[in-house]
Amino acid sequence: MSGLPTLAAAILVAAMSLISQPAHADGRAELITCQAMIDRAAQANAAGTQQDDAALQRCRQIVRDWTLRESRMTVDEQGRPLR
Repeated sequence: MSGLPTLAAAILVAAMSLISQPAHADGRAELITCQAMIDRAAQANAAGTQQDDAALQRCRQIVRDWTLRESRMTVDEQGRPLR
């Protein structure tokens, strides 16, 4: 169980980096960071440590928003048709 403190530290670092990012940060980078944070939290939950803080909830909302946004898009970032 020596990996749990390391995992908790990684989640804390990711949360702090999300909080400290400027408001005009690239949305795609924020999405990727949030997806990684959610994945780490899911692994921590599987290991038996439950953690559901404000940063994690914010990340889940960001992923939901991106999912809805991308489902309405007809082109990707380079302008190529999705369908």
